[in-house]
Amino acid sequence: MSLAQRKRQFVSNELTEAALQLLALKGFDAVTVDEIVATAGVSKRTFFRYFASKEDVVVQFLADMGTGMRAELADRPAGERPSEALLRAVSVPIAACADHSERALRVVQLILRTPALLARFLERQAQWRDDLAAELAHRLDLDPAAELYPRLAAGMALTAFDAVLHRWSGSDATEDPLALLDRAFTVIAPALDAVQPT
Repeated sequence: MSLAQRKRQFVSNELTEAALQLLALKGFDAVTVDEIVATAGVSKRTFFRYFASKEDVVVQFLADMGTGMRAELADRPAGERPSEALLRAVSVPIAACADHSERALRVVQLILRTPALLARFLERQAQWRDDLAAELAHRLDLDPAAELYPRLAAGMALTAFDAVLHRWSGSDATEDPLALLDRAFTVIAPALDAVQPT
């Protein structure tokens, strides 16, 4: 990474952290862009070079949360059971929550408690489902337009992911999100591994 890229990443991280702290503390509707830039120590112009709105800060967090899932699924061994491959894929954002527990908890709670952000989160999950279904179809050499299995399997995996986020954030991060995910997949694994292409 070049010096300019590192500087840009640093500014983006500072803005994101300032915005997420304020949003989590005061609530989405109560925070203005002026407050965010004052907290981050940058100009309003700088903020708008990185984000179109305060909502975009959270949306970027969501994009980052889902970035590695499809890549992880693609990298799993070819003969691995679908339940195991999907568990490892969905573990990527859950592990990120575990690694950055305090920050991730604030953001997840903000998203789940703010209708506008929750709507964007659900939109993002729909994209993740399509991505996982496409990768699963590719792994299993299935036609995603003709087979129900890839979309059903991806949907089950993301339902487990969603249930874990709700439980983990509801516990104020006192529960281990990876352990919760393992428990959730114990419930759905038989269906993931038993569903046969039609």
